[in-house]
Formats: sequence, structure tokens, C-alpha cells
Amino acid sequence: MSDVRHVLVLPDRDAAQEVARALGERFGVAEEPQLVRDALAGEDDAEDAQWLVVLRDEEERLDPAELDALAGQWEGWREEP
Repeated sequence: MSDVRHVLVLPDRDAAQEVARALGERFGVAEEPQLVRDALAGEDDAEDAQWLVVLRDEEERLDPAELDALAGQWEGWREEP
């Protein structure tokens, strides 16, 4: 079993929550993605934080290009491993 993880970077918490919901609807992701606040270096203001949506894909069934396109709908992107 592999430990493939995808990390989607979103501009705010609302976008991250919408993407997490869309993952279940569009891709049938059963496991709840993890939402993580990622403060930019040297920034204390919550307004300057990005949000990460982290999901495991042990079966490697999710297409990275489709995940990137999904994140792009909310002005985000998929981090390359």
C-alpha cells in the first residue's frame, strides 16, 4: 500500500471547506480531507494565511490534473510532491 497524499492550497478557509465538500461529491472521496491553516512566513495575521486540503490517495485513483483544476476553481492549486 502506498502513502500517496495530495495537498491542495487554497486562499482562505471558506474555499478550503468548499473544495473538501466537492471532493466527496465529484470524486467520491470517502475519507474526510484534513484542513490545515498554513500561515505565511513572518505573518501573524489570519488574513495572510493559506489553507491546505490534505487527502490520502492510497489507491492512487485521483487524477492530479483534475485535482489541480478543482482547486483552480477557488483560486488555488495542487502542490507537487
